[in-house]
Amino acid sequence: MSPAQSPVPAVFLDRDGVLIVDSGYPHLEEHLVLIPGAADAVRRLNALGYLVVIVTNQSGVARGLFSEDQMKAFNALLVRRLAARGARIGAVYACPFHADAENERWRHPDHPDRKPNPGMILRAASDHGIDLNRSFLIGDRQSDLEAARRAGVSGFLFETGNLDDFVRDLLGG
Repeated sequence: MSPAQSPVPAVFLDRDGVLIVDSGYPHLEEHLVLIPGAADAVRRLNALGYLVVIVTNQSGVARGLFSEDQMKAFNALLVRRLAARGARIGAVYACPFHADAENERWRHPDHPDRKPNPGMILRAASDHGIDLNRSFLIGDRQSDLEAARRAGVSGFLFETGNLDDFVRDLLGG
């Protein structure tokens, strides 16, 4: 961030269960089903000046269910699908590490990026000049909320329904 730029607020969104239907390790194009209101919610957040950042645990890579390249391609497809509906994702951070990984490369007992650890949030803040005091996270699990707490941002639990309605209610209209 250059000295002339001010820190920006961000909304950190979990991927599976918040932006897309969690079908159990989604990684193929046919698995990409947007949660109702997902594109509208991202568009609303963009219009309010938030940088929207996806932070997602992806242990399917560590478990050998799909490759890192497949994970990256799927995330890129999600970003394109949202963009086609006028919804901009500023960055995607994905953690493929897991304590029980089949491949040694992805085995880590407690990787700093794996939620509930705050690594992805803190890295995004550093990479993009994010003001954590004006930022928040929306996730569908307690581990998401714990990662937010550890990063010093508010966390909100999205359980089901329309994401745009949830965001509108959260922001007071």
